[in-house]
Amino acid sequence: MAGRAAIVGVGQTYHRSKRPDVNQIEMINEAVRAALEDAQLTPKEIDCVLFGNMEQAEGSYLMDCWATEGTGAYLKEGCKVHTGGTTGASVAEAAAHHAASGLFDTVLAVTYEKQDETPAGMGPLALVQDYLWAIHTGAFGWFARMGRKYMLETGCQEEHAAITRLKSDRCACKNPHAHLRLNLTMQDVLNSRMLLYPLRLLYMCPTTAGACALVFASEERAPKITKKPVWVKDWETVHYEMVGYEAYFTSRMTSMETAANRIYHRNGITNVRRDIQCAEIYEPSTWSELQFSEWFHFCEKGEAWRMAEKGVSDLEGEFPINPSGGVVCTNPIGCTAMVRVAEAALQIRGDAGEHQVTRDVKRAVATGFGGSFWTEMLLLQRSWD
Repeated sequence: MAGRAAIVGVGQTYHRSKRPDVNQIEMINEAVRAALEDAQLTPKEIDCVLFGNMEQAEGSYLMDCWATEGTGAYLKEGCKVHTGGTTGASVAEAAAHHAASGLFDTVLAVTYEKQDETPAGMGPLALVQDYLWAIHTGAFGWFARMGRKYMLETGCQEEHAAITRLKSDRCACKNPHAHLRLNLTMQDVLNSRMLLYPLRLLYMCPTTAGACALVFASEERAPKITKKPVWVKDWETVHYEMVGYEAYFTSRMTSMETAANRIYHRNGITNVRRDIQCAEIYEPSTWSELQFSEWFHFCEKGEAWRMAEKGVSDLEGEFPINPSGGVVCTNPIGCTAMVRVAEAALQIRGDAGEHQVTRDVKRAVATGFGGSFWTEMLLLQRSWD
């Protein structure tokens, strides 16, 4: 790497289930304008534009080519990035690479999903087949099996998943950009429709329309743009491409553990909850947040449900997890992982508003997750050292 890169602008739309008031390009432009305004830059000051979405979710292909009026990418360098569920994090990592390469001073990263404009939506994810089990369980089956296995192995009860979901809702209700802000009660959660035991409807992520944009700057340019750059200290990508059975039911190290181990080792992180102050992780279901927290070493194995019970992961807790409300509250698939990066950056800047955590956040992690058990993990810091 020729240099360092920092996030200097953050923008996202107000996420909703449906946005009939705008088309795709107009919705994209909302996030782009917000990011440029945050960075106090004009489109002319952007050197390169990187774009990403899960194009099969809308059936609109080559969006990077025909969304240029929304992104401002006309006659600029750039490319499209698509890695499934991890797309948002992949675009962020690619933008950091470009800004640190010495080739570009400013890079605009744009992601979106407008799931109200497709007949399919999340249907493919819900109906995808697990070939090893030869049954059409889809994502519901994966996360239901994950939840059941977690309960059997740790002593966790469904009430602990409900506690975790209530925590997510409390955070989302303080985040004006979040999609689901429901003011839930424990009974609301435990009475929600059972999809496949122990996975209830409220334990799964929604289908969301929304966009997110980030402005990255080179080491030389970043301090001239903002007094609060968020440095992209490190990132890791781990793709195991294994079926759900192997991921959830064997003792093989997961892609999340591998990514976390590499990031922590390279950056001298020996006590995660001391050395990192909060995390925005890609959790497609509430059961995922519990299991993934252990794989990312936020706690010991079998302890995540106790961490939730004690309020450790709350907004005011020792180690806040998903203070934005997380993926179970907002899920515009193609940009969901970038929202994690954006929200982590806002926490470090102290600009998260009502959902700002009570800890002084000098360092945070953000992650992306893909259906083939792909993991992207970024380490963000207030200062480089």
